[in-house]
Amino acid sequence: MSNRTAASDSAISVIGLGLMGTALTQRLHDHGWRVHVWNRTPQKATPLLTMGAAWCDRPLAATTRVIVSLYSSDVVEEVLAPWMDDISAETIVIDTTTGSPESSEQLAAQVSKAGGVYLDAPISGSSEQTRRGEATVMVAGSLSAFERCRDLWDVLSTHCFHVGRSGNAARTKLVSNLILGLNRVAAAEGLLFAEALGLDLDTTLRVLRASPASSRQLETKGPKMIAGDLSPQARLSQHLKDVRLMLAAADKQHVSLRLTDTHRQLLEEAEALGHGAHDNSAIFQAMREMTE
Repeated sequence: MSNRTAASDSAISVIGLGLMGTALTQRLHDHGWRVHVWNRTPQKATPLLTMGAAWCDRPLAATTRVIVSLYSSDVVEEVLAPWMDDISAETIVIDTTTGSPESSEQLAAQVSKAGGVYLDAPISGSSEQTRRGEATVMVAGSLSAFERCRDLWDVLSTHCFHVGRSGNAARTKLVSNLILGLNRVAAAEGLLFAEALGLDLDTTLRVLRASPASSRQLETKGPKMIAGDLSPQARLSQHLKDVRLMLAAADKQHVSLRLTDTHRQLLEEAEALGHGAHDNSAIFQAMREMTE
């Protein structure tokens, strides 16, 4: 446990116990935080309760800082709506959901009207990277609230950036996910090409990782692709949701994202093949199946 965390108010609530919410809870618990949890499906909390987390029916009333980690902005609004009266002047809602910038702005206004502060704070990194504290966090909203959460950022991330007004973190995350996703599908297509040429994939991956063609996605997802490891660190269907958000945001700005639109089509085909709940590296297996 870090001295900074021990010296601060280390009680916090986590709403949403999917892959990312679970990783956040485990990371915080391992660093001495008293974590209160809530999930729409209570059974998902059982392993975390066994670990030492506490169930909470009203997380915004239980702690002054509340992390939200849900599937989409629509779900965040739906889940938070019954608890808005629990918000106080000390409340900081930290929304790690990858959602639309406009929804982040609306949520910020709603929380502010209720008396609290909303920070959109999406995380760049898989659930496993987050569990290890290796993720990058981008935060938008009140700078003073951002500074009051320094102890939290120190535990959750390797790098944390304040990127300006509400909605800007959601915008930055979409840009980050666009490049990340295209890197991943490029890695998948490269390995598919190598396989078609009769090359040994393990050897090819070693060469690529030592060459200028390397990328973080090749490093982290390349081995999963070759091993056929579909266990989810971040689900393919979630990235498809993010890609659709990118295209919608680009359309509003009259920008054509041609590679991203092609990526959307590939992900939709992969989902139709049954890979939606698999790790996003399953795009490699899906592309294999598309060529059969």
